[in-house]
Amino acid sequence: MGRQERIARSVVRALIRANVNGTKKRSSNPFGIILAIFSAFFSVYQLLMRKIRPADFAKLRREHWDVSDDDYVDSFRPLEGAKDEEALNAIGDMGFSGSTFYATTDQKYLVKSVPRHSEHSFFRDDLLTPYVQHMATHPQSLLVRICDFLGASGASIGRIFHLAPSHHIVMENIMYGREEAEKRGDAKWENWDLKPTSYFYPERDIADGALTSEATKDQLADEFHDKIVLSQEQADDLFARLEEDTKLLAEHNAVDYSLFLVRMKLPREEVQEEVQPEATKSDSNLAPPEDGPSVPPQPPTWKTGVASADGKYVYRASILDFFWAKHKIQPRFMTLLINLWNLLISKDGPMSITTTPEEYRERFLKMCRGYVEIKKD
Repeated sequence: MGRQERIARSVVRALIRANVNGTKKRSSNPFGIILAIFSAFFSVYQLLMRKIRPADFAKLRREHWDVSDDDYVDSFRPLEGAKDEEALNAIGDMGFSGSTFYATTDQKYLVKSVPRHSEHSFFRDDLLTPYVQHMATHPQSLLVRICDFLGASGASIGRIFHLAPSHHIVMENIMYGREEAEKRGDAKWENWDLKPTSYFYPERDIADGALTSEATKDQLADEFHDKIVLSQEQADDLFARLEEDTKLLAEHNAVDYSLFLVRMKLPREEVQEEVQPEATKSDSNLAPPEDGPSVPPQPPTWKTGVASADGKYVYRASILDFFWAKHKIQPRFMTLLINLWNLLISKDGPMSITTTPEEYRERFLKMCRGYVEIKKD
């Protein structure tokens, strides 16, 4: 069994083999306890994971996102006769953070590793309580819905030498429904991971990028060369959500977050008609209709899909990757390096990870507003 499979197994077991309080049942046999401790310590990739603040996330799922415990756990339960690790499909290592990603077989949820100490400690110690409160009081928030937070329990070889990620988040999959659409032969879904591109990116800007591979530069932020056509009401609602969410992030020193934008093209015959929203049971479990493209429920939300004012597209949007905090040690060290670079070598300005939270929020909101075109009545 390879590294990815062992990591997947540890995640699945933490999610489906916990009791209602989020703690695993332990053996009462002393020999069994000693054997389990010995095995856990010498684990390289398959770490013993535990849920962090399980009651808070369970309350969000049940009371605010309309996701039952049974439905949630079923997404991580392997098919009959399958192994635990087969409940998750690895979808690769992405970005500069070294994170690994998995998707549940039903595509409802993603599991993302959070390997950097500065990031998972920030979420656990600084942002978790404000995040839970914000998501409970702002049902239309664009912040990605994090459904569980897992952390390694106890010492192990893999954890000591950073051979396996010690923390993971479980979050909604904003691309849920794409596979169904592809099976129906619908137009391909498009997506962009958007950040302000006016910052200094060493990979792109030093020597015009000649010192960096194209594969590395491809991991930088995307650019959206189009406009999201919205009504005035839709635009006002979007900007209000962005203002509220980024205010929370700035207050807790977060920078470098991104707007993940998904676009689904409506069939030509539907473009000629006014798009009528369909009701759905739950925002978090939206399944595109069998006989047509994904259309927003009533009322439409950016989590499930908002039809553009020109009737050509349905958009989804979510704010991701808000774990980089300026007051943590690694971000402070990076800020020092970039300040020295600007002082001694070239005045290129700050990076997105070294600027101030207020300045990043300002540029981020300006970027989002620039992508919107308001259709006049």
